[in-house]
Parts: sequence; structure tokens; C-alpha cells
Amino acid sequence: MPGSSMNIVIGGEAGQGLVTMGEFLAKALVRAGYEVLVTQDYQSRIRGGHNTYAIRVAPGTVRCPRESIDLLVALDANSLFLHADRLAPGGLALVDLAIGLNGAPGLMIPIKDLCPKPIFENVAALGVIVRLIGLAPSWIEGLIGEAFRKKGDDVVAANLKVFSDASTWAKDQLTHDGPGVQSAKAVKFSCLAPSSRSEKRLFLNGNEAIAFGAMAAGANFCAFYPMTPGTSVAATLISEGGKMGVLVEQAEDEIAAINMALGASYAGARVIVPTAGGGFGLMVEGVSLAGMTETPVVVVLAQRPGPATGLPTRTGQGDLNMALYAGHGDFPRAVFTPGTPEQCFALTYRAMDQAEKWQSPVFVLTDQFLADSSRSVVPFDLSDLSPVADPGLSPEDPAGYERYAETPSGVSPRLIPGFGDHLVVSCGDEHTPDGHITEDLGVRVRMVDKRMRKASGLMADVVPPDFTGDEAPSILLVCWGSTHGAVLDAAEKLRFGGEIVAVLHFGQVWPLDPDQFLPAFTHAKQVVMVEGNHSGQLAKLIRQETGYAFKKVITRYDGLPFTAEYILARLYRTSIPSPSKEIS
Repeated sequence: MPGSSMNIVIGGEAGQGLVTMGEFLAKALVRAGYEVLVTQDYQSRIRGGHNTYAIRVAPGTVRCPRESIDLLVALDANSLFLHADRLAPGGLALVDLAIGLNGAPGLMIPIKDLCPKPIFENVAALGVIVRLIGLAPSWIEGLIGEAFRKKGDDVVAANLKVFSDASTWAKDQLTHDGPGVQSAKAVKFSCLAPSSRSEKRLFLNGNEAIAFGAMAAGANFCAFYPMTPGTSVAATLISEGGKMGVLVEQAEDEIAAINMALGASYAGARVIVPTAGGGFGLMVEGVSLAGMTETPVVVVLAQRPGPATGLPTRTGQGDLNMALYAGHGDFPRAVFTPGTPEQCFALTYRAMDQAEKWQSPVFVLTDQFLADSSRSVVPFDLSDLSPVADPGLSPEDPAGYERYAETPSGVSPRLIPGFGDHLVVSCGDEHTPDGHITEDLGVRVRMVDKRMRKASGLMADVVPPDFTGDEAPSILLVCWGSTHGAVLDAAEKLRFGGEIVAVLHFGQVWPLDPDQFLPAFTHAKQVVMVEGNHSGQLAKLIRQETGYAFKKVITRYDGLPFTAEYILARLYRTSIPSPSKEIS
């Protein structure tokens, strides 16, 4: 089948260095011209607990994780137990001699013989991996030099020697038929197909792309309280935003974070607030305050399975309804749902603009899979970005300035206090056009109508869903957010099997413009919604807004990301390897 790839899974306990090993390998593959997609699966503990770092790599496009494993690097016996049954035909397990293969096809590495100290074990494993997959050792050697240069030449030399010795050992195990594995049965193992790409790529995850999109849009203030999986948006702004003039404030809680952001926005800052479901629950009154005061704010809601703490380090799409309905009273909003790092960048940029343009809260929904999923990305083109809307500084008539003046669009002139003789009055109560509290019920109706007129402008600015595939398909797969890659892979497999297939991906789920998607539904014989929650929240929203009812909804809510295999199994009611083995 076109687009063949290799799936490398490194498994072990937190604290064993599997992320460091995985990042070295993934970065080396990107530098060598390959496309990669990294999926991290980790438990909610600092040390211990079973974790994996999976790298799907190919010379061509890689969109989503894969169920089967080609190379399993088991740093402990539990990883072999949990994942050996997922080895693809011709797949191989790498284990230490002390662990043993327990009947799995693979290669036992004499780690203690190759490493003078335990601290070098991951470097030794990299030496074996690189030799097996056919990657030039120089890519890893360059990264070792970069990583350990500050520790001195002796440390660099020691790591390079262990890497070289392990690579040489692995070479000695290979025959023209494949690895001379230390098990009862020899197993062939195919190297990576060569890559011809030479152009540079970025290696970044979805949350990093969100942070870069915000900075490109001029974000200069971020308030947050740490909560997985949203924290890395703020962490990226901390590490990269200083040179861009970004101030990041870790608040004492989420209530303080959203209100700090609103105060900063009132004073003229361009703000972003990253959080997760539980933290966003505490921000709801602040969101409503933004609606009443017409204060721009972008909230990044990184989803994880709930309710309550749920599965804090797993993924899901269960917070769409919360983003749609958070905040009491009626006020307009927009909700963006990027599916790739490229969309994370572009749609966050757009969210910053929409918040400023329409003076409303705007939400960017991501999730743990997209947040932690690092990929090779073409550097973003900044030349085509349109200017982000700006507030004003001073009016022609300061004495007559009204912050909430009634306008045909519903957008009132937003000025920044302190830049002239004008007075900016704002409050959370219902107010008159000049911002003062009122209990005049006629004024109340006019102000609600004024605010809601902005919904028409938000509707006119809606990003249409992305349609790919065949016109008049027999199967139309509909999705939103991070499910996009898995759905595209599933469509490709269906098409390869002779089906006429198309995909419709929603990068914005509110407002909904039926003219942008209902015709595609009517032209398809079967329309299937794919989303990562139990109730089919977008499917129900579309039915609520248009009357269209999906006859089939494929859901996933076990905390794992979608794969093409999972979608096809649910589409045809077949089985896939269970992810639910007992984890010790």
C-alpha cells in the first residue's frame, strides 16, 4: 500500500529516560529528511507507571498513530508483556539480556557489557536502533555533541564511544537475511526506505504551534495555572516569548488567571489563557464577564477525559459542550478545533484576530494527543498573514465617547484607557452605552441585541470545513480536531480497497454555517461522524442547528487517540488488538 511507514515504540517506566531517547531518535529522523509523528502515552505519576514514546516514521506523509508495532524497545519486562502481541509480521523486540524475550521475536542486548555506567544505557540502545533501521549514525552523533557539549568534551566522547560500540555490536548481529536474533526463531527486519527530502523541518507539537501562532498574532500577556495538558502552551511562551515581549504570569488559581487576562485585555494587552477541562470549569464566570464587558480573550482548552480529574494524562474530545455553553447569559463566541500543528498555528492566529475584531471570548480546543504529538512541520509562512485587529487609542470627541455605543455590527469603538482625555467605563452589570450600570429594561434589551449582532459577523467569518476526497462519495467521514489524521488514513485505506470516500474536517465548530457542509452530506450515500467522546457532541450540535441526524457515529473515549485501524474496525464491526491489558 502507498505510504508505508515504520512504527517504533519505546516502552518503560517514568524516570527511565525513554522520552530523552525518543526525542533524540525523532529529531535525528527529521534532520535526515523523514516525516515523523510522535505519540506519548504516560501515566499521572512522576516516577514509575508504564509510559510509551511512539514514533511513526516514513519518507512520505505521516498523519496519525498506528496500532501495530515494527520495532518495540522494551526498557522493562512490563513493556514486553503489554505490547509484544502488537508486533507486526516481521516486527522485532529489543530487550536487555536481563529481561529476556519470553518467546517474542527479537534481539537481546548485553547492555551491561556495552555500558561502563547505567547512565549510558539509553545511548547504547540508540546505537542498536539506528543500526537496525538503517539510519546514518552521524545524525545521532551530531545530537549527542549538541546535547552534552556544555558538560565537556570528555562527556561527549564517552557517550559517542558507547553509541559506536553498541552500533558495531548490532551490525555484527545482522546477516543478509536479517538480524541474527538471539531467540529460537530468526526474524527478518526491513530498514527504513531512504528519504530524498533535504529541506529543513521544524520538530514541534501542537501546543508549541499554538504558542507560536499566538506570538505571531501579537499576544503579549498569558495568565495560567498549570494543568495538564495545557501547561506546555504557557511553557513555550515562557521559553520563547521573552524576545517577543510576552509576559507570562502563573496565577494562584484558574479564577485569578482568567480575571488577570481580562484586566490586561482591558488595558490594551493581547491575551491568551491556556488551561484544561477542570481549570476551565473555574473560569466560567470570567468567561461570562468577558461576554458582558465585550473584552477580547482567547482561551486554549486542552481536553483530557473527564469528568473531574478523569484520566489527566490521556486524550479525548469531551469538552466541546463546555466550550459552547460556558458562561451564563447570551453572548457570542467562536470555537476553533485545529487538527494538526499547522492548523494550531493558523487557527490560533485567527482566534486572536477574531477575539479582537468582535470583542468576544474565543476558544481554541486541542487535546492531550495533539498537545503532546510532535511532528515534522514545514516552517510557517508569515508573509501571508493578514494584520490582526487593533483597539483604538483616542477618539475624535473624547467627551462624547461611549464604550458600548450601539452600532449596526454590534461592535462598539474599543479604546484603551490612559491614552487620552476619554473615559473608558466598564462593568459586569448591565449598562448603558457609556458603560454605567442600569436597570432600565428597555436599555437591557437594546444592549443584548447589540451584543448578539456580533454573532452575524462571527458567522460571516467562519472557517469552512476542509473537504478532501471524491465527489459524491459512498462514504463521507466527518470529524473535528485531532481526529483528522486518523480519518484521512482510514479514508486512504478504504479508497485503496475500492471505496469512493471523502473526508470533511471541521477546524471551526462554532458558529456553524449549514451552507458550508449540508450539501456534502446530501451528496454522500453514507455519512459517518468520528469523534472522541461518548455522546457524539458535534453530531448532536449539527442535528440541533440543522436537523440533520447522523445514522452512524464512531466514538472513542478510552483515553487513546484514534487510529485508522480503530475507525475501520468500528465501521465494519470487526476487532482490533485491545489496549486494555492490565498495566502493572
